[in-house]
Amino acid sequence: MKSIEKLQNLLPLGYLFLVVMGILKESIFYHFIGVNILKYSSIMDILISPIATLTSHYILIIAVTIIIVFHFYLPGILYKYHHKKWVEEAFHLNKIEGELSEKVLKNHFVNSTVIILALMLLSFFQGFGISDGFMLSNRIKNNKMKYDYRLNYNTGESEEISMIGSNSVYYFYLSKGNPSVKIAPVNSIKSIELTKNKMLR
Repeated sequence: MKSIEKLQNLLPLGYLFLVVMGILKESIFYHFIGVNILKYSSIMDILISPIATLTSHYILIIAVTIIIVFHFYLPGILYKYHHKKWVEEAFHLNKIEGELSEKVLKNHFVNSTVIILALMLLSFFQGFGISDGFMLSNRIKNNKMKYDYRLNYNTGESEEISMIGSNSVYYFYLSKGNPSVKIAPVNSIKSIELTKNKMLR
């Protein structure tokens, strides 16, 4: 019962951590194209940033799921092999003051596992932000963007674009023949058409 209550207390902190990771990832990604994404984000965009980030890459969501499940069992594995020299050295068991009872060791491994998990998630989120942003900036610089959307404005005008991203308030895109990033309010857009079937490429 106590473990369930402890988990319930940790869930809001865990989600807050994911929100921060999502914001950092998006900020790094858009920084490569000179956009301060926080200036164009609503509170709702910030709150759903972890979900948006996780669903942006199937590799990311699979990797994060595997990492979280593995770290759920990691404290028990470490306790089972706590007498091994590599565990003692890696987790500095010799520096723990007092008796190394089962409770003390398990709490120590749980705390260490949480830190390791946080660092791994930080690496994953920021790694994807840096790699995606870097590759996007290179494609823009080398004119290798794919213009596979047609943006239809409320004014009746339309143009071929390469979609970079969107949130609940703005679309971020490039117009064909123009290397500058454009930002358009969602309510100024009538519709968006996919002009080329991505599944066939």
